[in-house]
Order: sequence, then structure tokens, then C-alpha cells
Amino acid sequence: MNPAATALPAHGVPAPLAPAPSPVAGGVDARADWIGQHRGLLTVTDDFTVLDDPVEQEVFTHRLAQGGESGEVESVLMVQGMYCAACADTVESVLQGRPGVARAQVHAATRRLTLRWDRNQARLSDLARALGEAGYRVLPLQQALSISERLRETRQALWRLFVAGFCMMQVMMYAWPAYVTQPGDIPADIEQLLRWASWVISLPVVFFASGPFFASAWRDLKRGRVGMDTPVSIGILVTFLASSAATFDPSGPWGAEVWFDSLTMFVFFLLGGRYLEHKARDRTAGALDGLMNRLPEVCDRQKPEGGYESVSLRRLKAGDTVRVQAGQAFPADGTLLEGRASVDEALLTGESHPVSIEAGQGVVAGSYNLGGPVRVRIDRVGADTRFAQIVQLMERASTEKPRLAILADRVAAPFLVLVLLAAAASGIYWWQIDHTQALAVAVAVLIVTCPCALSLATPAAMLASAGALARRGVLVRRLQAFEVLAGIDAVVFDKTGTLTHDRLTLRDVRLRDGLSRGAALALAGALAEGSLHPVSRAIAREANACTVDLAPLAGHTEQAGQGMQALRPDGGWVRLGSAEFCGIDTVQAAREGAPVVHLSDAQGWLATFELQEGLRTDAVATVAALRSMGVRTWLLSGDREAAAREVARVVGVDHVIAHASPEQKLAEIQALQARGLKVAMVGDGLNDGPVLARADTSFALGHAAPLAQSQSDFIVQGGKVMDVVRTLQQARATLRTVRQNLAWAAAYNVVSVPLALVGLMPPWLAGAGMAASSLLVIGNALRLARQ
Repeated sequence: MNPAATALPAHGVPAPLAPAPSPVAGGVDARADWIGQHRGLLTVTDDFTVLDDPVEQEVFTHRLAQGGESGEVESVLMVQGMYCAACADTVESVLQGRPGVARAQVHAATRRLTLRWDRNQARLSDLARALGEAGYRVLPLQQALSISERLRETRQALWRLFVAGFCMMQVMMYAWPAYVTQPGDIPADIEQLLRWASWVISLPVVFFASGPFFASAWRDLKRGRVGMDTPVSIGILVTFLASSAATFDPSGPWGAEVWFDSLTMFVFFLLGGRYLEHKARDRTAGALDGLMNRLPEVCDRQKPEGGYESVSLRRLKAGDTVRVQAGQAFPADGTLLEGRASVDEALLTGESHPVSIEAGQGVVAGSYNLGGPVRVRIDRVGADTRFAQIVQLMERASTEKPRLAILADRVAAPFLVLVLLAAAASGIYWWQIDHTQALAVAVAVLIVTCPCALSLATPAAMLASAGALARRGVLVRRLQAFEVLAGIDAVVFDKTGTLTHDRLTLRDVRLRDGLSRGAALALAGALAEGSLHPVSRAIAREANACTVDLAPLAGHTEQAGQGMQALRPDGGWVRLGSAEFCGIDTVQAAREGAPVVHLSDAQGWLATFELQEGLRTDAVATVAALRSMGVRTWLLSGDREAAAREVARVVGVDHVIAHASPEQKLAEIQALQARGLKVAMVGDGLNDGPVLARADTSFALGHAAPLAQSQSDFIVQGGKVMDVVRTLQQARATLRTVRQNLAWAAAYNVVSVPLALVGLMPPWLAGAGMAASSLLVIGNALRLARQ
């Protein structure tokens, strides 16, 4: 690496990077080394050129399906340097309107930036540099979530808190004599000496510990904005300057009163609140971060000659063989090559119990190997894995701003202007009464009214709930859906794949005299083996489960919608399908409403296989739970009337709409909404896209289909329909918590502002109140993460 590439010019603009070396063959992963060096540069020198590297962009950038040839992509990055909710607006204002930027959205609670931009019109490094000039840094999400980066941020915050706390104690020690003695008890020279000592010790608090407040306020003022740290910074500066003036000239216009003790105390309280808030926000987003950051950095790849080499995850490709040690996460989707593995798939199903995977079965990236070392053939890597699709959904949800949060942010901006005007008016008023009290009142108003709690009330609660649901295998695509779901009064279920399993099972077999069940399954299984029809697959599974030897048939043909035909070794034909296709009388039909398939040969009817849809074990309990919550239920199915009504009767659904085409399903949902009902649709995501999109909110059940389903708000990966009830309960609890947070934030300002205006709240108490207000909001939201 060229040393010049890592140097910074005097004015602070990063020098250009040297070109990236190409990976070389052999055991050394040159590209991984190069990425590691560049990641170091991001942390040390803020050289953002590495963000333009296509290899790096694969981690945090994906092409939009509607982007076409325009080059429009979406990146998810972490913003460093954010200290309050107003910082999110500042970051967005820096990026919005720049060439090539279609949208920039920042979630204050997680500090994630969702950036939609055009590769043909902009470079990501230029956008990152523009943010750097405004005082913020952007990092790839995985790097920002790394342990070293977290430790660095925490260590810096602790240092500021320690300096403020240590200096506060020293200043209070020098200020204490003035509180416990009468005027004149302390000699003038000693009193002045104590003030000078307090002034000196306050300098680190103002110029080091208070740095985040000043930096944030200065960024906002440069852009003509009033941020949440603006009143705080003005309060700190005014208090320090007025106290310094009184220290330098006790007989001057500011009098002899100093406020170094209040200054250091409320800075300590504010920093303590920010630190605890930072830790609480980490816990709030911890479930999401933990799930999204679970892939290993490197893995053991098998060499052609048989040994293993440690390579970066981005060097893997389909067809590679890797070794996964016990306790490690599988690096990609693949197939177990030998033996048996015990796997934790909680990310995909929400189940805490491990599942057993046999050789030849698939394993999924992000799931943990709980047994001994295993060998896996890689089938899908990177963005093609289910894990990557899950992460993409979670990233989008964690960067979304709910409607209530947007409303709170809009209220906060003019509120800050009113705060400044109220502080100025109160200071002028009190100056005429007691100019020594005027400073304390103005500063207390500035500090106590910061609307941090108001801005955090909604996103903190919704993010905590999203994390709790993610641990149970329910992914939230839109945080806004919590608000809608909490108000629903009707749930519409699809039948197949939702209340029932998406596959048929064999219930009964009726046989011609002299034909055994095994012989019938041997013939039917051989016919069904090549078909993808659900009935054929059910027959084939039953034959496989019974371990019968399939009959030697040849010349398989399938008539769509009718059945399968093949030839025996003796030249005779055998058929599996409908009564008409098999050439038998309808008197052989099974019970009304039950799906059946017949087996026949040239001599006539051989067997009738009666099948059934397997009802989900929790379907009955789910419908009963919804009814107890005051929610009405519908079954909306394209299946036959008899089959739909039978399922509805068993599970207890209130209303049934059967034999409905996709267009009719959409019309039925619209009709329910026209009656004033707020509808939640629950489907399997395979063919319910328009209906899921039209409903007020929606759930997609299952594994593969939901990951490709872009219309649902909630994705239930484990396929448990009872998770719909749990999500509804979580949504209602979330809205209760949001209302509590907003009520508390409003009540806090209603009570504290008048106290500050009349001079009953000193600056240090104002700082403690502001910190406690934000902590109470975060703490209340954290309760949702434990549900």
C-alpha cells in the first residue's frame, strides 16, 4: 500500500487512495487484506473512496428491481456523530437534493441511513464526504456494528462522562462553603480563589465534555436550522461566560454570582442521560443487530488437494465446500455432505429448539451448527441467500419513520424556536427584577424544554417491538404497520397454506379385492413420482414413507388436470387420476368434499386414495384467541364450497367466502373495507399479492414465498398462524406504550416549563429532568422487548 494514500492534507480533505490490488491465487486472500486495510482507513482517516469498491458495496447495497438501466440502487449505512433526533433531519438535509440522490432517510433510534441513489450520477464516496464536512461519518453497517467500533464509541462517551463527573465533584467542593456560610464569613480573597479554582476546573467540562453538544449545534446553525442541542449549547455557553465575567470582574454588570456548580452538574446529568440512552437504544435495536450481524467474517474452505484455507466470506462461490465448526454460523445456503447436524434455526422459525439435519438436506446461512464439525457444499452465496433477504427486510424496517414519529419531528422543530424565544423573554423579564436570577431562569428554560423525549417516544417503542418479534421469527417490513394493526377489527384468512398445510396427506385407501395396500402404493407411487401436482406428491410421499418398492413402469405421460399414465413391462397400461380419466364409474367416489384420486388398469378399477388437507395444529386456538380479542374472522378461499366450509367449521371461523377467483378475493376485501372494517389479511404469499396489498395490513406465512413477497407488512417465517395473534397483541401493547411516552413527554413540559419560568427550577435540576425524561421514554419502550 502506498503510504501517501493514507495521508491527509493539512486542510483535512482525504487524499486519493491507491488502486486496489487484484486478488492473487494461492492461500493468501489479497482482496480480504485490501478490504481490511481500507476499513482501517475509514476509521482513522475518513477516506471514503473504499465505499466505491464494488466488492464492499455488495454488503450494504442492492439494485432496485424498478431501477432498470438507470443504475438506481439502495444502500443502508450507519451514521456516526448523531447525538439526538434532530441530527437525523440534518443528515437528510445534507443529502437531499444532491445530484443522483433520490431519497435519504435516517432513523434516529438506530442511526441507520437508507440512501436511494443512482450509480450513473453520483459516487457514494462523494456523498459520504459531504456528510463528513457536515460533521458526520457513514460506515458500512457490518463495520459499524462490530465490537471494536462499539467499544470505541462507548469508551469515548465514558471519558466525557468521567471528566464531567470528576470536575463536577471538585467544583461542588469549592462551591459548598458559599452554601453553608453567611455573607462575609469567608474572606474576599479566599472566596475569589475558590471561584478561580472553579473556573479552571470547569474548562475541561466546557471544552471537552460538552463537545458533542457544541458540534451538533454548530452543524445545525451552519445549515440555518435549530436542533435539539442548540438550546443546550446556548445554556452552557451563557452560563460559563456569565460566570467567567463575574469571576474576572466581581463588581461588573453580571454581579458576583457564579454558576460553575450548576454548569458542571447539568452537563454531567446530560452526558449521563445520553450515555444511558445510548446503551438503552443499543438494547432496543440489539435484537435486530444481533440477527443481522451473525455471519462469520471468515470460514474454512476446502482446497482442491484436500486441506482447508481460511478465506473471506466474499470469496465463497457456489460449489465450494466449507467446514463449519461447532458453535459457528453457516456462512451461506448449502447442502450437508455427510453425517448429521444439530442446527439452531431460530432466525428463520423463531423456534428455540434445534432441528436435526441429515446428509443431503439443506442448511441456511445464519443458522448455527450446534454439533461437531460438518462439511457443507455451498449452493447460494451473498444476496441470493435467504439470510440476505431477511437482513434486507429488517434493514428497511429499522430505517423507516412511522407516521407518529414524523409528526413528532415536525412538532419538535417549531417547538425549539419557541423555546429560544421563551428563554429570551424570561431572561429579559427577570433581568428587570433580579439580574442574578435572570441567568438561572433563562438557562433552565433552555435546558428543560429540549424535546428529545418527544422525538424518541414513537421510534423507540416500535423498534423494541420489531426486535422482540424478530426473535420469535416474525419479520416487520414496515414499522408503520404497528399503528394500523393495533386498530384492526377483522382478520381474513386464506385456506390452503394458511389455516391448512400447503400439502395433502393420505387419509384412506379403498382396494379391489385381492390387491394389497403395498401393491397399490407401488403402482401409484411409480406413476406419481414424476408429477408436481399436490395429489401426486402426496401419493409419492406416502409410498416413500411406507418404503415400498416402486413398480417398474415406463413411458410416463401426464394429462394436465386429469392424471398420469404409464406402461407395465407386459405392455399393459395403468392410470392414476380422476374417475373420468381412469375410466371408472363415479360410484367409486369417496365421501362428499374429500379430494380423491383413482388407480386403474385395462381390467378396470384398482384403488381409490382419499386425501385430506392437514389442519395447522394452532388454527383452532388462533381463531378462538382472535374472537376473545373482539376481532371477527373470515375464510376467503378459491377452493370448493364444501372443502372451505368444512375447514371453517372445524376452526370456528365466523364467515366463509369460497370458490373465489383472485379478482373476487380483491372485491371481497374492498367490500369489507367499505363496511367500515379495518382488515388484516393472512395468506401464504404465493398468489395473494393483490389481496395482501389491498388489505389495511397483512401477514405472509411460510418460508420461501414470504421472502419473495413484497406486499405484506409482517412475515411469519415459522408458519405458525398463532403468531398473528401474538403480533396483534404486540402491536396493541406498542401503541399503548407510544401513547404513554407521548403523554409523559407532553406532561413533563407542561409541568417543568412553568417551574423554570418562575425560577423554581435551577439549571442543574433542569438538566437532570431532561435526562430523566428521555431515559423514562427509552426505559418504557424497553419493556416491549421483553414481551
